Amino acid sequence: MSPAELDLHRVPGHVAIVIEDGGHAAGEEALVDVVEGALAIGLRWLTVDAVPAHRWCRPIAEVQELLELYERVLLDRRDGFHERGVRIRCLGRPDRRLPRRLQRAIEETEVMTAANHGMTLTLAMDYDGRAELVDAFAAMTVAVREGALHPGAIDEDALAAHLYAPDLPDPDLLVRTGGDTRTAGFLVWQTAYSEFVFTDTRWPDFRRPDLFAAVAEFQRRERRFGAIE
Repeated sequence: MSPAELDLHRVPGHVAIVIEDGGHAAGEEALVDVVEGALAIGLRWLTVDAVPAHRWCRPIAEVQELLELYERVLLDRRDGFHERGVRIRCLGRPDRRLPRRLQRAIEETEVMTAANHGMTLTLAMDYDGRAELVDAFAAMTVAVREGALHPGAIDEDALAAHLYAPDLPDPDLLVRTGGDTRTAGFLVWQTAYSEFVFTDTRWPDFRRPDLFAAVAEFQRRERRFGAIE
């Protein structure tokens, strides 16, 4: 499938991709090609669950391979993304368990690309959606105790303001690869009204035509957010 088969005036503003178990460590080429495809259709926000928090319970060698992959992606690919105007950010707990070398690569990449105004590529590192909500509630509790937030002012907007990246728009479309039909706790709050597309294509083989096919499926749907005509 190609961009010519899509309505480029109805491209979702934000696409999030959840990778199946076992697909992360072989997905460098998939990530690069999907970013290129996203740029080709004018996508503004792309978020990928690069290093899920639950991966830490896997064998050490598997985790190390995954961490080395994304360190390599950041160091070897960021110049090319930067030239294309891509802003790169990472999403996860502030007290990340990531190796210091990878954290340094993240910090350098975020600084390098911070002023870019093209697509924003968010890589979720050591991220868990439930943990994000727990941290948001904890932060609001502190704010209430310190007098910075009135209990009566706690609403959806207040909670959203205490998420890891308050400016991250809710995904219009969430794609799950590899035949799995669960979101694995990814962006729990933000995907409440997202359209879900499940594909049998595994992440190492996922390429821009697969992204375009997911967007085409999104464009065939009618989003009513609970309303009726």
